Amino acid sequence: MPQRIIGLTIILASFVFAWLMMDFNNFIDTPLGIPTDGEVYELRLGSTVSTLANDLHEMGYLDKPFYLRLLARWDGSAKKIKAGEYQFSPGMKPRDLLNLLTSGKVMSYSLTLVEGWNFKQVLQAVGQHSALTQTLKDLPPGEIMKELGYPDEHPEGRFLPDTYRFPRGTTDKAFLRRAHEAMRKILESEWPERQEGLPLKTPYEALILASIVEKETGLASERPAIAGVFIRRLKKGMKLQTDPTVIYAMGDEYKGNIRRRDLKRDSPYNTYVHKGLTPTPISMPGADAIRSVLHPEDGKALYFVARGDGSHQFSATLKQHNQAVRKYQLKR
Repeated sequence: MPQRIIGLTIILASFVFAWLMMDFNNFIDTPLGIPTDGEVYELRLGSTVSTLANDLHEMGYLDKPFYLRLLARWDGSAKKIKAGEYQFSPGMKPRDLLNLLTSGKVMSYSLTLVEGWNFKQVLQAVGQHSALTQTLKDLPPGEIMKELGYPDEHPEGRFLPDTYRFPRGTTDKAFLRRAHEAMRKILESEWPERQEGLPLKTPYEALILASIVEKETGLASERPAIAGVFIRRLKKGMKLQTDPTVIYAMGDEYKGNIRRRDLKRDSPYNTYVHKGLTPTPISMPGADAIRSVLHPEDGKALYFVARGDGSHQFSATLKQHNQAVRKYQLKR
């Protein structure tokens, strides 16, 4: 009798095991209940497969959390999952899910720093991005540069305009360091290739002039021509006389118009008053603006005036320039 019971127990256990294996294999081959529009899920630092399984069960996407834990331990992925924010797709099976979590292919976000922005605008954009972790909020510019590791640098113009991608949780400090490094690399690579005879002594002076060119340019194709005008003026010892520097000197006082008294404002940034470059950049120049001042367009033009359609009229003499002003500015 005992042997018969033992035999029946073994047979029953075999059936149970076979059923469990069949159910487990069915679980592996069955898509999870991810909705058709997908699901964004954040696996927090320190979370385990058990955390994941329980979360998915509570969300209604997983009927048998135990099986997911078993699969993760069986294939070794339990110790390889990486924290981060993931996009779960409809039709994903349990193994697809674990492969995603061990790949580290987290969701990425983007932020574009626009050519011609000033540092205040950069901070505003960075501070408003929901995927960035804010650590520099309310710090003055000098303290921010100190936090970034550049206590002796003025922040204006130091960050390369571009579109940057990053995972959620990236700090504002890490983001700015990346943009700062990108600008440093551009200057480092472009400066040695510069045209000979430029009145620019350092990469920083090139950055300053590029920031002015960036603010003066309505058409990207005109950057080298505008850079050429400024380069020739610097060589001749002429004042640059460019409105964007006056606007920068006015700061928050600028309301859309430059008055005669603004042109006479005694600021080191006012190029109608002082010769040479401004003390610092006045905006973030893009890579093309930097290249334009290092490879300016040849010519004789010393003046330019806006035509009103984004382009400029270039002139070699003051007489020609005054005629262009009457045609394109006073007539308008």
